[in-house]
Amino acid sequence: MFGIADYGAFCAAVILFLAIPGPGNFALLSATGQAGLRGGLAATLGVILGDQVLMWCAVAGVAALMAAQPALFDAVRWAGAAYLAWIGFKLLRSKGDGSASPVKLAPGHFLRQSLVITLLNPKAIVFYMAFFPLFIDPATHRGIPTFLAMAATIAALTFAYGLIVCALADRLARQLRQHRRLVVWLERLAGLCMIGFGLRLVRS
Repeated sequence: MFGIADYGAFCAAVILFLAIPGPGNFALLSATGQAGLRGGLAATLGVILGDQVLMWCAVAGVAALMAAQPALFDAVRWAGAAYLAWIGFKLLRSKGDGSASPVKLAPGHFLRQSLVITLLNPKAIVFYMAFFPLFIDPATHRGIPTFLAMAATIAALTFAYGLIVCALADRLARQLRQHRRLVVWLERLAGLCMIGFGLRLVRS
């Protein structure tokens, strides 16, 4: 679909990445806690803008690589799969006290600060650079239309996810504080899924 290898897996991987506890999620929770749904949605738009910047930076590198060095492009796909597996193994060892520390935002600047948080998140930067080569089908990709379809999908899924998280922010925050073991097992489940995505996509 649109030159994307396994569009369903692509959507599932985006949702999984969004659901992993980290700075972006807690930016949404902090903004919602301070300013309600309006503040949470502003933070969500900041996350979307940050993701788009990182995505198109990745696109620029991937497009050039595909045109100049097809063999090197395949090597990047393998490296990306290895990176996803590495994230997965780290999540399997999670104790629930790593990246899930709350992010504090100043009132009135939710969009700008969540944008900066996303752009400066090393995991997000490296994830996007590793993520796109895994889902681009070299035989059927259409260039910019393929990347636009991927960008629109990520933006739509991020907005839907942010809306749900912000609507349930107060209850969700209480549950996470009271049930640390739940966070641990959710991160371990995400780790298994990351490893599975890497193995499946590198074999396709």
